[in-house]
Amino acid sequence: MKVFEKAPAKINLSLDVLYKREDGYHEVEMVMTMVDLADRIEMQELPRDTIIISSQAGYIPLDEKNLAFQAARLIKERYDVKQGVYIHLDKKIPVAAGLAGGSSDAAATLRGLNRLWRLGIGMKELQKLGEELGSDVPFCVTGGTAIARGRGEKLEPIESPPQCWVILAKPPINVSTSEIYGKLQVGAIRKHPSTAGVLEAIREKRFEQLCGELGNVLEEITLELYPEVRQLKEVMAKLGADGVLMSGSGPTVFGLVSKEAKVPRIYNGLRGFCKDVYAVRLLT
Repeated sequence: MKVFEKAPAKINLSLDVLYKREDGYHEVEMVMTMVDLADRIEMQELPRDTIIISSQAGYIPLDEKNLAFQAARLIKERYDVKQGVYIHLDKKIPVAAGLAGGSSDAAATLRGLNRLWRLGIGMKELQKLGEELGSDVPFCVTGGTAIARGRGEKLEPIESPPQCWVILAKPPINVSTSEIYGKLQVGAIRKHPSTAGVLEAIREKRFEQLCGELGNVLEEITLELYPEVRQLKEVMAKLGADGVLMSGSGPTVFGLVSKEAKVPRIYNGLRGFCKDVYAVRLLT
């Protein structure tokens, strides 16, 4: 038996850090949603008790460093599953991009193995498992649009943002999330995004207001360290994107675009700066 799962990318419409916690993590408040750029995960039972991962992408680990491997191992150990599994990752989401590609693969693996092995695990329980794998995994288990608090694991589902095009562009660099958070001084943040403003724009379906409320406190650090990301933001805005923001800790920059006629010009203009450019829709 085989099962297939899609693992969509996420973007942060807002990312705020409130304070550094005693456990060393940062207390965050984020509004996250998913876009129609996705990895595809194929899972097939193996007779022997092992986990094998393959991928057409030559740049990802295929051992215990891979989050999908960790997800499979976790679910096998927690529910005492003695069967093995072969997992193939058809990668479309760029790696180390701020788009939660690895987290979404892990979440899709949890969902898929729950079906493959008929374990009957509820979504809340899958999210709790996801917490053990990474801060974005619980959100990726259910997807949609949500406010995320705590380390990112406390989720409050909300309605979808107004539908629009999303242009994603990743410069040819990788950014370490832990490095960016390590350099963040919460007391030195000059401007916190308004989560309330983002939520109001979503609730009222006001696209222009949403574009004006986009904000990410990690941007300042990443833009300082990686001038390519700043340049990408500026180019995307000049080409006519309605709202432009870096997703997560970067380096991917996204632009929200209301008019389809603008999309080819922005897409083609950005291809002159980097090869990883995608024109997709919000997943609503």
